[in-house]
Parts: sequence; structure tokens; C-alpha cells
Amino acid sequence: MAINVFQHFLCICHFALALPLASQASQSTKAENPTSFDFIKHLEGGQKGQTVKGLQQLKVYLQKFGYINNSPNQTRANDDDFDDSLEAAIKTYQLNYHLKTTGTLDAQTVSQMMAPRCGFPDNSKGTKWMRAGKNAASRSQNTIHTVSHSTFSPGNSKWPQLTYAFAPGTRADAKSAVAKAFNTWASQTGFRFSQSQDFTSADLKIGFYRGDHGDGAPFSGKNGVLAHAFAPTDGRFHYNADNSFSENPIAGSFHLETVALHEIGHLLGLAHSDLEEAIMWPSIPAATVKGLHADDIQGINTLYGLEPVRISSFVFQCNA
Repeated sequence: MAINVFQHFLCICHFALALPLASQASQSTKAENPTSFDFIKHLEGGQKGQTVKGLQQLKVYLQKFGYINNSPNQTRANDDDFDDSLEAAIKTYQLNYHLKTTGTLDAQTVSQMMAPRCGFPDNSKGTKWMRAGKNAASRSQNTIHTVSHSTFSPGNSKWPQLTYAFAPGTRADAKSAVAKAFNTWASQTGFRFSQSQDFTSADLKIGFYRGDHGDGAPFSGKNGVLAHAFAPTDGRFHYNADNSFSENPIAGSFHLETVALHEIGHLLGLAHSDLEEAIMWPSIPAATVKGLHADDIQGINTLYGLEPVRISSFVFQCNA
């Protein structure tokens, strides 16, 4: 999938339970609906030709994740009609998630749409499908030459040396988990990351925030948006403080390091993978631990036009 490495990467994933707010976080009021994707449940069984309250909201969901064109010429995108464009969007969604391409809102499709996920679009720039690292070669041909930041130029012999810092008040377990995630990416690539105490001047900035926190991508309460990241030279990475995160896999909570591994992938320029084992797969359940997969490493190496790095081990584990 052709993307601009330095386009505005937003990554939003869902999760459960609330956390205290870091001192840098906004004091915005929480969303009234704590499970913002639950509206999809009552749409189960929907098919073309029907008019059902809530389909307009589903179209907004599919538009956000790249399945419906947001151009002014998109017809009937703001109503509750199950029209041709909605059926086509659902079929493409089903293809991406390896579901039966019925074009209807069957139980498996609805379940997947409600699952915790990253909000970075699955499809971009007119493409229809996600791409795994093994397919990144065609994608990178259209992206690595658009890099504008000198330290990320594909012609450089050295990889970037990037600093990261945490917003004041960030909890200690999150700092530890994110540092581990940076170390994992560094061990499998040529990137080098070092922690800075100067939050203002750091290349990458990490913190916990709520609601509208001033970056143009407001969080919408628990189970709505989990986190988002902006690619360098912006480099911001925000967790949604209304959700529950833990350093160890705990039922009802989400693994800090696993979320960070995914978000750092976006910070470095990766889009989503169509391989479920990859860290760049868009969805993650609670209490799940994942590590980098060969697909992720191949994707980053292809994106920057470098030789593959030997990967010593992979971790993919789901805990009930």
C-alpha cells in the first residue's frame, strides 16, 4: 500500500477500564458512551437494500478506517441506507480480515468490527487492501523517495538516532514498558533510541491524555480510542488515559509494551499488516502479549531499502 512515510499517522485502538490522568492530560469530560463501537452489535444481519438506524454511524466508522471514500462525490454516505458503497466497503473489510466476503453484516464481521483495534486506517491513498511486510516492496517504491527529514533519507548510510521523552506525570510502569519496546525495535533494526529528560526538544514524545487534548485527534472515552501516533518530524505518541493498561498481561487490561511496539511501528513509517501474527495487525484483544514478527522487520527494512536484519526470536502469545 502506497503511503507517505511522513503523512499524519493516527493510530486509535480500543480497550477497557479507566486510568488516572497524567498531569499533562486534558480535563475533558469522559464520553457518555463507554463502549463506542457497541452500536455495531445491533446491526448484525444487515444487508443491502435495508434501511436501519445506525448504518450512518457504521459508514463513519468505515470511512475513518479507509473503506469509504470521503470525497464530496461520495453519494449517500450520510444516511442509514445499506447501499452499494456500504456493501463494497464491507466486502473489502472482510477481505482484509480474512472473513467470508458476504457483503453482509454477519456475526463474524460484526464481532471483528467491535474488537479492540488501532485507529490508523487500514486502507490509504485509494488502495483497497492492507499489505504485509512481505508485500512491502511495491509500497516502498512510492514512499522512501518522499522522505523529507534528512535523518530518514534512504541514501544515508546510518539509521536515525532518535530521542524520546515522557510527559510529566507519566507512570513508571509505562516508562519501563515503552523503553523495552524501543529497545526491541532497536535490536532488530538499525534505529537507535535514547531517553531524554527534555520533553520539549525530544524527537518522540509519549504521554497519557483524555478527550480533546489539543492535537486535533480527540479521544472519545473508554473503548473508543486507545492511542495514536504522529510520524516524525512530529513524533507524538499518546495513550488514552480512560483505558486500562498494565505492564503484565491482566484480564480486562491491555499490555503497555505490546501497544507501544505497534505505535512505534507507525512512528517509523509502517502501515498495517494483513498478517495476524504481526505486531502491525490492526486489532489486539485484552491481556495479549505480542512481539515483533519477521513480517514487521521485513516491512521496515523494505521501506528504507536496507538489507534484512537477522531476527533472534519472536513472541506471540494470547492469555485469557
